[in-house]
Amino acid sequence: MKKMLGALSAAAFAIGASTSFAACDAGERVVKLSHVTGGTTHPKVVAANSLAERVNKELNGKMCVEVYPNSTLFGDSKELEALLLGDVQLLAPSLSKFGSYTKKYGVFDLPFIFKDMDAAMAFTASKTGKDLLNAMEDVGFVGLGYWMSGMKYFSANKPLIAPTDASGLKFRVQNSDVAKAMIAAMGGSPQPMAFAEVYGALQTGVVDGQENTWSNIYTKKFFEVQDSTTQTSHQLLAYLFMTSKE
Repeated sequence: MKKMLGALSAAAFAIGASTSFAACDAGERVVKLSHVTGGTTHPKVVAANSLAERVNKELNGKMCVEVYPNSTLFGDSKELEALLLGDVQLLAPSLSKFGSYTKKYGVFDLPFIFKDMDAAMAFTASKTGKDLLNAMEDVGFVGLGYWMSGMKYFSANKPLIAPTDASGLKFRVQNSDVAKAMIAAMGGSPQPMAFAEVYGALQTGVVDGQENTWSNIYTKKFFEVQDSTTQTSHQLLAYLFMTSKE
């Protein structure tokens, strides 16, 4: 396990461009990496595919990473349990998803705590940021590094110029206490929802708006079902690249 973690950690911090890769060959140790993001250009997709390519090349026949994107193996509600059960070996969930395991990652959800991406990257590279990788070791989770998506923006079917413009609107949010409190403070109604369900909910009017990064808005085509986007940069969306102790 220590050798595997070392190889994966080194590769995770040196990922480059995404390319296609073959499935694992018979006899290789298979490591499954599951995530909920689709498309080909999203930062998480590029990172996962590049990690798999590098590990598969450098460990030549000893270990092989198979990537399962877009919730094809496990979705939002099942992936952490699957990791603990050993049904998947690598995940990259949003830092907002760990509230039932630890409150420490809530710092990443605080509105406007990071001036920009440089500030966010500096924090994750600091001693405090690195220490937070171990925040769930008692549960059995091991953080290997942080993957960045970007800053979040609001979208809705009406212009959002002032916080009061959100009053009475239903917003999809991640299942984060901070995110829910933020929407409620603006007079909106927070609606926690799995990422895979957001497009349909926007299309059918189950929710009126959402908050996300440009990469998520583009790859999930939320612009097809939303009329307006406000570039607020109000929160960071980052992922914890992780495995389990087992």
